[in-house]
Amino acid sequence: MVLLSNDIVIRVRGLGKKYTIGGSQERYLTFRDAIVKSLKAPLKVFHHAPPDEVFWALKDVSFDVEKGDILGIIGRNGAGKSTLLKILSRITHPTEGTVEIHGRIGSLLEVGTGFHPEMTGRENIFLNGSILGMKKTEIDQKFDEIVKFSEIDKFIDTPVKRYSSGMYVRLAFAVAAHLEPEILIIDEVLAVGDASFQKKCLGKMGDVAKEGRTVLFVSHNMGAIAELCPHSIHLSQGKIFSMGETKKIIEEYLSANCLSGEIELTNWTIERMGDGPLRVLSLSTKDADGNIRSKFKYGEKIIFNIIISGKKNTSCIIGLSIRNALGQVILHFSNLDDAAELKLSKDQSVVQMVLEKIILNDGTYYVTIWVGDNLNLLNDVVRNCLIFTVDSSNQGKIISSGLVRVPAIWRVDPD
Repeated sequence: MVLLSNDIVIRVRGLGKKYTIGGSQERYLTFRDAIVKSLKAPLKVFHHAPPDEVFWALKDVSFDVEKGDILGIIGRNGAGKSTLLKILSRITHPTEGTVEIHGRIGSLLEVGTGFHPEMTGRENIFLNGSILGMKKTEIDQKFDEIVKFSEIDKFIDTPVKRYSSGMYVRLAFAVAAHLEPEILIIDEVLAVGDASFQKKCLGKMGDVAKEGRTVLFVSHNMGAIAELCPHSIHLSQGKIFSMGETKKIIEEYLSANCLSGEIELTNWTIERMGDGPLRVLSLSTKDADGNIRSKFKYGEKIIFNIIISGKKNTSCIIGLSIRNALGQVILHFSNLDDAAELKLSKDQSVVQMVLEKIILNDGTYYVTIWVGDNLNLLNDVVRNCLIFTVDSSNQGKIISSGLVRVPAIWRVDPD
């Protein structure tokens, strides 16, 4: 396929993917099914089936990806990220629009994709290499490197159906990254691996791009996106909300999904997990006088007001983290760390976490809250739900660099 520019390896124009919800799906009929269907046909006039509902997972999506670029793709659950990657990986076909791809694609979309469960790890490596069009001698040259990277050499001759999800992802990523596809597509599946392996994978993706190959990376980890991807796309409700420099796109994405000052979380589903009995109902930021505010200055007092539902006298464990626009955790607090026991006073209790002085440098910050009990630490986790800013520009002081400003004692040591 000839592209308009030698530098462009992926060109997407007017891409759309439509699904039908609730409608009966066509299937192959047996002879018996055909007879029954013909007998029922005269009765259909009395039956009014509900109309099918059409859902567009993607609609009018257009963008280009240049050779050697690392493109981040972010968005809420259901935004169309995985659908887009499946179309680019040729797993599913678009309803409308065109996709032009120049180069072999290696993809890691979800646990279970790309491997034959009955085959061993060794056999699956060679199978995947063959699918990519590689010769056996080429795969042989990469085999030891793949096994070493995956760290599962003891199990390489074991059928992959017996692998844990972590082992599976280790081998799948090693295969996808080392068999030299021109385009590497990675979904959030890396979240299954442990922290050290995730870091290892991010480093490898950076190496892949330096070799002139192209990477598309979907993740909810804004820190990983910011570290790896110079450019990103923000998908929202199946459409491109914005695209450009990653830092700007992340700030826009987080701000679009956060509220400032106060937020009701009763029906909040964005980036939320956990199904325990304790639930976070609302979260707000207040000043020293108890006023709800979203803008503060360095050195001011800030109160995080949390309303939690749960059975009276239940011991409650609460954690609150503050992140910057790059997804980095700047501060984290928990009564578990402070050995402060909290018991709910009623079915809906107000818990306050007080910082006597804000030590954060100027910037925009995003709050994640979690709550648990003695049996389940993570009853309810709500990520990046509240936003507040620190702005000291009108204080006439030089703003120091760094993420936080911690007061220190300065003195000249006497002789």
